[in-house]
Amino acid sequence: MSALEDLQGKIGQELGVSDWVEISQDRISKFADVTEDHQFIHVNEEMAKQFTPFGGTIAHGFLTLSLLSRFAETGLPKVGGAKMGMNYGLNKVRFLSPVPRGSKIRGRFVLASAEEKAPGQILTAYQVTAEIDGADKPAMVAEWLTLLFF
Repeated sequence: MSALEDLQGKIGQELGVSDWVEISQDRISKFADVTEDHQFIHVNEEMAKQFTPFGGTIAHGFLTLSLLSRFAETGLPKVGGAKMGMNYGLNKVRFLSPVPRGSKIRGRFVLASAEEKAPGQILTAYQVTAEIDGADKPAMVAEWLTLLFF
C-alpha cells in the first residue's frame, strides 16, 4: 500500500495527541521579544490582573499557533517513506480561549484530507485542536496544511 493510500484510509480519524507543553511566563516573554508584540496582556502581570478578565498574563494566540510543529513532533506518527515535511499553510484558524501563564497545552490531530500534489508530494490537511489542561474549551482550532516529500 502506498503512503497516499494509507493516509487516505485514515481520513476522518484522530491520528494522535501530543505531549503537554508548559506555557511559562519566560516562554511568553521570549515570544514577545521575537515578535515585538509586548502588549501588556502578555508581559505585565500587574496590569493584566488589573485591566483584564484573565487574572494575569496570557500567551499570544500566535504562540499557541507556532507550537503546531512541536505538537506534531510528539503527536503525529511518521509517514512511511517520507523524507521531509513542511508547512504549506493554514485555514480557518480560531483562538477560542486565552492560555494563562503557567498552563499546559497540547495538540490533537484529525486527518481531514490527503492528496497527491505532484509526483513524490502529498498535501495533507489536519484539523488541529490546541487543548488547555483542565479546561473545557480549547485554546485554538485550525486546519493545518503540510506538504510531505517522498
